[in-house]
Amino acid sequence: MPYDLQTRLVIGVASSAMFNLQEADEVFRTKGEEEYRKYQSKNIDNPLEKGVSFSLIKRLLSLNNLSQNPETDPLIEVVLLSRNDPDTGLRVMKSIEHYNLPISRAIFMQGKSPYEYIPALNISLFLSGNSEDVKEAIRLKYPAGYVMQSAIVDEANDNDLRIAFDFDGVLADDESETVMHETKDLRKFHQHEILNVLQPHNPGPLKEFLVKISAIQQIETQKKLTDPNYKNRIRVSIVTARNAPSHERAINTLKQWGVITNDAFFLGGVDKGLVLGVLKPHIFFDDQSGHLNSTSSVAPSVHIPFGIKNTEQ
Repeated sequence: MPYDLQTRLVIGVASSAMFNLQEADEVFRTKGEEEYRKYQSKNIDNPLEKGVSFSLIKRLLSLNNLSQNPETDPLIEVVLLSRNDPDTGLRVMKSIEHYNLPISRAIFMQGKSPYEYIPALNISLFLSGNSEDVKEAIRLKYPAGYVMQSAIVDEANDNDLRIAFDFDGVLADDESETVMHETKDLRKFHQHEILNVLQPHNPGPLKEFLVKISAIQQIETQKKLTDPNYKNRIRVSIVTARNAPSHERAINTLKQWGVITNDAFFLGGVDKGLVLGVLKPHIFFDDQSGHLNSTSSVAPSVHIPFGIKNTEQ
């Protein structure tokens, strides 16, 4: 029987997102492919340092213990998607083994991005440190995010998984952002949202990722019914520049999707970094690079290059 990915949350992650490859990349850029190959071979048994999305991946995989058969029927599958060839990618696989991460599936494509395989593998989120790969994936309407150089949140004694999302251009499409972008008038933006308050937003790039995370939260809820000592690990937060009265349509949209988040911060233009510095998410997704310039100093930050705010760029 084929291994079925359709029933699982599948994450595709590039080695550039999960590990710190700055030194190896410098060798490739300055000395060329042959020296890079020698460098990787020489250091094959030296584990790569943890990168920005490492803590997210580790915590996601730990949730597989909620499955009745974690090894044969995991809730979450992580697939390595790499621009390396199989030979130079061997150090990455050995690093995964070093950190005891249950990742066994990988695609290696020498010099090419494997993002075209996102739909084939039922991937709900592709993370990469290569911004051009992510932009192309988004153009093809695939769920992808550029992992920026940013703070790493990975406390050893913290088993929770905190995921924070911007709303417009990330979970929802850019319909409302387009109104604001074209009118430059906050009053007209609010009027548009009030008029359409009962009309759910069309999905944005990460809507399906959120829905599948929410489904795992429901499994946690069922677990707590049978084990009162169980402590829920996943916490999902919305951190958005929206404020009242435009908050209501966002909440109604999430309800229509069958999702109820743990927290919602309707900041109305307040610096998101101030909130994330307290919240300490293990990942934060936003479509506006201006917001991420602030958040990247306090939280692992991912740019979703989708919609009107990124078209001009």
